[in-house]
Amino acid sequence: MIETLLVFALAIGLGWPLGHYLAAIMRGRPSRLDRVFGWIERPLYRLLGTDPKRGMSWRGYAKAFLLSNLVVGLVVWVMLMTQTWLPLNPDAAPNMRWDNALHTMMSFLTNTDQQHYSGQAQLSYLSQMVAIVGLQVITPMMGLALVVATLRALMGGRQAMHPGNDPTRTAGEEADVGNYWADTIRATVRFLLPLCLLWSVLLTSQGVPSTLQAGPVATPVDTSVEMKQQKIPLGPVAPMVAIKQLGTNGGGWYGPNSAMPLENPTPFSNLLEMLAIILIPIAVAFMVGPLTGRRKFTALVFGSMLLMSIISTGAGMLLESHAASVASSALMEGKEVRLGVDDSALWAMLTTQTSNGSVNAMHDSLAPLTGLIAMGNMLINAIWGGIGCGLQQFIVYLLLAVFLAGLMTGRTPELFGRKIEAREVRLLSLLILLQPIVVLGFTALALALPQFTANSNPGFHGISQVFYEYTSAFSNNGSGFEGLGDGTYWWNLTCSLVLALGRYPALIVPLAVAASLARKRHAPEGAGSLHVETPTFALTLIAVTVILTLLQFMPALVLGPVAEHLSLMAH
Repeated sequence: MIETLLVFALAIGLGWPLGHYLAAIMRGRPSRLDRVFGWIERPLYRLLGTDPKRGMSWRGYAKAFLLSNLVVGLVVWVMLMTQTWLPLNPDAAPNMRWDNALHTMMSFLTNTDQQHYSGQAQLSYLSQMVAIVGLQVITPMMGLALVVATLRALMGGRQAMHPGNDPTRTAGEEADVGNYWADTIRATVRFLLPLCLLWSVLLTSQGVPSTLQAGPVATPVDTSVEMKQQKIPLGPVAPMVAIKQLGTNGGGWYGPNSAMPLENPTPFSNLLEMLAIILIPIAVAFMVGPLTGRRKFTALVFGSMLLMSIISTGAGMLLESHAASVASSALMEGKEVRLGVDDSALWAMLTTQTSNGSVNAMHDSLAPLTGLIAMGNMLINAIWGGIGCGLQQFIVYLLLAVFLAGLMTGRTPELFGRKIEAREVRLLSLLILLQPIVVLGFTALALALPQFTANSNPGFHGISQVFYEYTSAFSNNGSGFEGLGDGTYWWNLTCSLVLALGRYPALIVPLAVAASLARKRHAPEGAGSLHVETPTFALTLIAVTVILTLLQFMPALVLGPVAEHLSLMAH
């Protein structure tokens, strides 16, 4: 309990100033920091052929986002399939098979980091540092750029957010939502990389490896065993662990992830890594008010997310610590003895409340109802969510809640002086329906075709395994029930498609909706307006979130974790 309170207290205490600093960065105004970081940024702008002061429409912004993803994705895919012939491969890692390389590229490109491989055995140092860590750095900042552009559009465009400017514009005029390249580069250089450097040094001080040398060879103490020597895999692990946690990425250098002592060796490193999971998502919530000029908006966003997080964390830890369905000794199955039940359950809740997906225990071994809470966290995907994509999903729920609350109270649904009408609701509804269609559709196919999917469990837990895998992929989380044999053509190809469907519509559609609102005539808010920055509306928003997500998946949750819990209780 003490560590839980400490993690939240530190995250909130550090997230407040970081959020204000992030807002200052994303406003893009001249500052003293230009002297410190300008020499890094200016060559990048020249290389990209862009003027950071030049704004974009939402279509131009979305096209730049998709183009950058396409180019970077192709480079990484080729690198993974040719790593044997490239430098920095002291352990002679082989080339990745094309489908595994495709899934790995798509997984890290979508900020999901779902792993169907073991990094220490199947990736070279070059692939880890350039392909994997490179994507872990830039993809969260791409998501942040998209949500910042969406916030600008909701406020009427970038110019309307400047102090003293009139938010009203000619109806039908396209809003300036910012410059995609400048937003991504500034956030990366001025915010994420300095944080990663600090965390890398702290983790290295705790014993996390940080070397380019090949790992040593150890001789087992018991010489009678068949394995006469063991190669200890090392590498520049600390920088990857820093960005995997801070960037809500989650992919581990080692297959066991942060359950591996080399990746998470001490109680302090465990605290650092748990803190890093939620630090930047909380900072993004605190960024909202200073960026938009609506301080109460931060209270709505942060308060709603914090309440859902507290309920989820408390329920998950309680269910895992007092699971009546298993013997007390079995509670430690799949967990590190040095970490224990509480730290494992806390990590599991935080990593699924965000789109982090790293683990310090095997989620496949969680109590069934704890697994249900973890699935619920991912289905909502806006408790804290990933960097950018979590707030983007929150905006989707916000717009729908405004529409529904307006209808229930007999008021015209509007947000910040702009009406939400049929076109916007249709786009949002399609986005909400996409999740059950994709997740439930592929889950049904995987369960109906066991000859292709190699499911390791035929019963209720088998349903949970498959459902968790696709939920994790669609929610950009990346964790999994690791009893699943997922390194096959079926899982690599279907999950690659689910990864793309879960990432790109969720980022681009809200931007399009916000831009549609920005083109409408602005009406000053009055006594008859629906005020969203209130506790009552926050509770309405949470209720809408739960109804729109969890109830759609209730049959799958009942057939999976709930049925498994009841079957264990019967024994």
